[in-house]
Amino acid sequence: MNYREESLKKHAEWRGKIEIVPRVEVDSREKLSLAYTPGVAEPCLAIQKDVDKSFELTRRWNTVPVITDGTAVLGLGDIGPEAGMPVMEGKCALFKAFGGVDAIPLCIRSKDPDEIVRTVELLAGSFGGINLEDIAAPRCFEIERRLIEDLDIPVFHDDQHGTAVVTAAALLNALKLVGKKIENIRIVINGAGAAGIAIAEFLLKMKAGDIILCDRKGILCGGDPKLTGAKAEIALRTNRDRRTGLLADAMRLADVFIGVSGPNCVTKEMVRSMRKDAIVFACANPTPEISREDALEAGAAVVGTGSSEKPNQINNVLVFPGLFRGALDVRAKKIDFEMMYAASQAIASCVGESELSADYILPYAYDRRAHEAVAAAVAEAARRTGVARRENGGDPVAAKENGV
Repeated sequence: MNYREESLKKHAEWRGKIEIVPRVEVDSREKLSLAYTPGVAEPCLAIQKDVDKSFELTRRWNTVPVITDGTAVLGLGDIGPEAGMPVMEGKCALFKAFGGVDAIPLCIRSKDPDEIVRTVELLAGSFGGINLEDIAAPRCFEIERRLIEDLDIPVFHDDQHGTAVVTAAALLNALKLVGKKIENIRIVINGAGAAGIAIAEFLLKMKAGDIILCDRKGILCGGDPKLTGAKAEIALRTNRDRRTGLLADAMRLADVFIGVSGPNCVTKEMVRSMRKDAIVFACANPTPEISREDALEAGAAVVGTGSSEKPNQINNVLVFPGLFRGALDVRAKKIDFEMMYAASQAIASCVGESELSADYILPYAYDRRAHEAVAAAVAEAARRTGVARRENGGDPVAAKENGV
């Protein structure tokens, strides 16, 4: 199947991948009076007295916006907010299908961090959490940081942290296969944008041995006056031997390669220069840094990609539906490292010891067990660390109706 051509035809048929469906009937005077005026005045007054009642008396508790400015959409780059809408709608459909979360695409016509932050702040009272999507670096870092500081609901930039969580899950299982420990390995990350820096931050917290980041110009080295912002900061906490050079230099004697960059930038020779039983995650889409076949031929023991057509797809869809399900169920104040690491462990645990193989290190994106495991693990982590504001794990009736 030519997925691109067929997808365009289907989008023309669908005319949108999500819709709003009422949860109440309004087919009689009594029902209309309860759902709307005059009865609706009573919940309005209750919320006026206690704004937290909005989580109990409206759908706010289960609703999340998928917010973009359209500047980093898939591998397409800055295509604009309207052009990003099909991706945001798709994300919303996945939220509902795999997490029972009601998600709404909000595509903002601005690249100004101040305007984007203010827009989200003004709308936050309608939502239980905020999902940021496809916002280019470096402003994505500032936007997320400011929203986390200003809002009392979870804020999550999926391109950063969703990618980090699923990559960590894949790495946990790949390391089991090759018999290596994370604290003893050298990891090379190619791509020092939102995803690459977030992965590095996450793996640092997991006590990874040594991490080297590369961008288009080569290895990031602490103290380099040409580096600024997030790149300069992460460079100070990685590349402990202060290596310099190009990607090929970084990959020599590395244990793990993680690509969140662009097509065909890794050669067979680079993979051959890695340590025995190398792990290669070449996740650029639609064309990876190196093909799965070439990486295996060059000696890689485990290969992951971003493609659904290949084994070991490293895909954020394993993360965000369950992560938000768990966070919303316990009315978490935020999403912290403990919750995200619990999600990584939950995803990894869905592949049993007897199932684990070089071609199967992650559950499939449509494996409902994985989403349920992530939701439960995230909720438990939130309760354990005091981030949760309710203890009962959410609304069992809603969970049942959403198939979670």
